Amino acid sequence: MADRLSSDRGFDRVVKLSRESSPAVDVCDEASIAHAASSLAQSELAPSLIIVATGILHKDGKGPEKSFRELDPDWMIENYRLNAVGPALVAKHFLPLMPKFERTCLAILSARVGSISDNRLGGWHSYRASKAALNMFIRNLAIEWQRRNPESIIVGLHPGTVETELSAPFKGNPQHERFSPAKAAEQLLDIVKKLEPHHSGQLVGYDGNIIAP
Repeated sequence: MADRLSSDRGFDRVVKLSRESSPAVDVCDEASIAHAASSLAQSELAPSLIIVATGILHKDGKGPEKSFRELDPDWMIENYRLNAVGPALVAKHFLPLMPKFERTCLAILSARVGSISDNRLGGWHSYRASKAALNMFIRNLAIEWQRRNPESIIVGLHPGTVETELSAPFKGNPQHERFSPAKAAEQLLDIVKKLEPHHSGQLVGYDGNIIAP
């Protein structure tokens, strides 16, 4: 997504932040987030678009649970920290940098499986619950921030199934249409360009459809 934005003439500059960038950002370390936001503020850049593309689904042999019997409190907390708390802290420190009197957009990668009303299969307890928490945070934040800037947009984005390391262990599911990272980025950024303030607080799919909470 950052590479595609870099070729977009609508933006003067694209800043890429990660654990390997300078300054480095670790979404589990609030101090690193605050330092990066401070560095950006000192450069006098006021970002009109912020994209949070972080998340965890599996790690070191741990993955989405098929049954409640597999629940592990440490794994549940790690899902929540990375999928919900991390993006919340990014919003806490970076939203104040955005302009207050023009269209702005904070877009956070979420997932359809975080929709409670759309849950028909069960399972994936920690991932689903953490994404549901993220979707609630997005809704709360959108309500609060539109009081400061009525033109602001804060949304969750559902990218679909993308051919990355995150989805690699789940290639066997024939129900999921799969996208290359480039195609997914194109679809999501096209959606971002079309968003309006009344979309704020919602979860929007790669096809432009609103996903029920």
